[in-house]
Amino acid sequence: MRLGVGLLAVLAVLAFGVAAPGRSAPLRAACSSSYVQGVIGGASKCLRAGEFCSAAHEADYERYGFSCVAGHLRSGGSAPAQHPTTVSVGSTVALGPHTRTAGCRRGVLPDRRCSPGAYYSGLTQTVICASTFRTSAIRDVPQSEKFAVEREYGMAATYYGRTIEIDHIVPLELGGSNDIANLYPEPGSGSESYHVKDRLENRLHDLVCGGRLDLAAARAGIAANWEREYRQVFGLTP
Repeated sequence: MRLGVGLLAVLAVLAFGVAAPGRSAPLRAACSSSYVQGVIGGASKCLRAGEFCSAAHEADYERYGFSCVAGHLRSGGSAPAQHPTTVSVGSTVALGPHTRTAGCRRGVLPDRRCSPGAYYSGLTQTVICASTFRTSAIRDVPQSEKFAVEREYGMAATYYGRTIEIDHIVPLELGGSNDIANLYPEPGSGSESYHVKDRLENRLHDLVCGGRLDLAAARAGIAANWEREYRQVFGLTP
């Protein structure tokens, strides 16, 4: 009888050891030996140079020795020579008047009265298409500014996790500014989420750097209506 009780106690200890409380880890993807196992944007991913990537998760890629350049992973993302600590961005150039700072209309597209879009004058095609250019070198949106965007759009100033993203209207890949005129709250799920827009941003960067699209036209198009730009670029609805 004592043996039975002892055995049950051991089994109970083992059970609690296996099902330890705490945060649940992301499900691990089954990666072959030629890939690096990583967690990108909270999801488990298999990483290798040449694979598609989203510049929005540059910081995650860098933790595993990669960088996201023109929509594809490159090895050596953490090498100091690959990452200039400062970039001369110039001044912010708005693509329209910033006439409202409250009561902005929230939707898939930004309210252009509040968020007309803006870019940095110093981030020319030569700069953004250079092999050493990294969006992490120019990304600078403090939480206080994100809260200000949320208040402009009638939202409570708080942390929303992945349900929204305070997104750059003109993306950093195209020299977009961190000014509030270039920021708006974008949905985090569905066919019109910031994940879908990321694909367009990467493609526009490829087109500009490949000499197939003028940088000014790319900036104007995505700022005016990114869904329309998506249809023109990919030939289908987001």
